[in-house]
Amino acid sequence: MDVAVTVADSEGTEAVSMRRIAKELQVGVMSLYWHIESKEELHQLMLEAVQAEIEAADASGDWRADLTVYARNTRAAMHRHRWAIDYIGGGPPSGPNDARNADQLIAALDGLGLDVKTTLWALMTVSTYVIGAALREIQEIRWERVAEDTMSGMAEGDVAEMSAELDRRVHNAGRYPHLVKILDAGIDPDAAETRDERFEFGLSCVLDGIAARTKR
Repeated sequence: MDVAVTVADSEGTEAVSMRRIAKELQVGVMSLYWHIESKEELHQLMLEAVQAEIEAADASGDWRADLTVYARNTRAAMHRHRWAIDYIGGGPPSGPNDARNADQLIAALDGLGLDVKTTLWALMTVSTYVIGAALREIQEIRWERVAEDTMSGMAEGDVAEMSAELDRRVHNAGRYPHLVKILDAGIDPDAAETRDERFEFGLSCVLDGIAARTKR
């Protein structure tokens, strides 16, 4: 699986095929089919390899700490393997590593007196936040690269003028007073240097919400 994951990391899942992986391994395609039945199974095994990297912690008795470890591990894995954001988080456990992570997360909330449904929904809420936050960050990175390619041939002064023109249009429109406050504060909501801070803020909000519901 290491070869397939490496190809996907550098070129995307569209570059992953049985023929390509067989070539990378220097084996015949039919030899690969003895071990993996289809491209779909190959993708599933790749996702399972990512799940192994996430590795939810053993229950420590501190549910917030345990869920925080899982959240940070998941985010880090999504940044290492950005293609996985299109596959993770949907459906039942994809394999033994995913099932183990799910079991460990349930164990983290064990003892809080929650019914099964509330436990499940609380964990789904954390997972949804983490995957959504990671997806936004990955989209930011992709947009940055497109913008860099677009502006690479432009003079620095022209780029600055484009930014200033956008600022003027928003201010002069007279219809976006709250957006103007953000611009005047000089806050870039997509700034790379604030990604960690933004992620931790959102995660704390989610965990605070769970704590309020569970009184813990």
